[in-house]
Amino acid sequence: MTSSDAPVVVGINGSDGALDAARWAGAVAARFGAPLRIVHALPSIGRNLTQTAAALTAAMMSYQRDMAEAFLKAADEAVRADQPELSVSTVSFNEPADQVLIEASREARLVVLGGKTVTPAAALLIGSTALAVATRAACPVVAFRGDRVAPGDGPVVVGVDDSPAAQAALETAFDFADRFGLPLTAVRSLSLAAPAETGVTIPLLIDWDGVESAELAALTETVDAHEKRHPAVTAKCYVEPDSPGKALLKHVDDSGLVVVGSRGRNALAGVLLGSTSLNLLHHSPVPVMICRAQGDSHE
Repeated sequence: MTSSDAPVVVGINGSDGALDAARWAGAVAARFGAPLRIVHALPSIGRNLTQTAAALTAAMMSYQRDMAEAFLKAADEAVRADQPELSVSTVSFNEPADQVLIEASREARLVVLGGKTVTPAAALLIGSTALAVATRAACPVVAFRGDRVAPGDGPVVVGVDDSPAAQAALETAFDFADRFGLPLTAVRSLSLAAPAETGVTIPLLIDWDGVESAELAALTETVDAHEKRHPAVTAKCYVEPDSPGKALLKHVDDSGLVVVGSRGRNALAGVLLGSTSLNLLHHSPVPVMICRAQGDSHE
């Protein structure tokens, strides 16, 4: 993460979920010694709307404009009640939320988003602010899930593979766990289907126990390198014979945060290709942090 004067930015829309997200973001900002910036903006407009949907969207936009000040005041008061010493500012924009938050991410330490879970249908048909921001932001993005208004004492769960984005996620997860005094759970996916590029045609003849042992050894070595920089963090490593999304979901029930890397696929690709990030945005009962590799191009 970046310098201490960079704010934690949280986007709100007046929902109970967004209010809880603001309180969670306030707890994170306080622990990192960073200011909190509460942002209200207009809903992102979907494409190819029917007349009925367009009328409903117009009414929703008008309501959001009218209520912006009240929403910001409620969020500000809720955060200050939890964190009276925290530096908090509020701002409203008459622009789409995804554009506003992507721009804000350029100077932010973290962007937090409240609201509903992201379904594949929503991502494909009407777009998703969370998905748009997560795939294009310049800093880590947290899609708030659940009802905890501060990280608890459960582990930070992080998905690890060999990609630069996953390595960025691992470093960010260690940093977060260190700041909050939390343990860390590193999870690597091991699909039992032999990759096509290996040329293996009889997967039953593969020593899968040996493969799993080798993967666990490689994961442990990677995690150990980060643990040396964060000696206060106790880390455990798991290799799961599942897809990445299912492997991570096995470990999130008792956690406070799950962290993944994103290669920046767009919403359509995420739906059609079974993106791990989209799967977690849909199913995770705890906040999901999505990280991009430094220098990763924004789409």
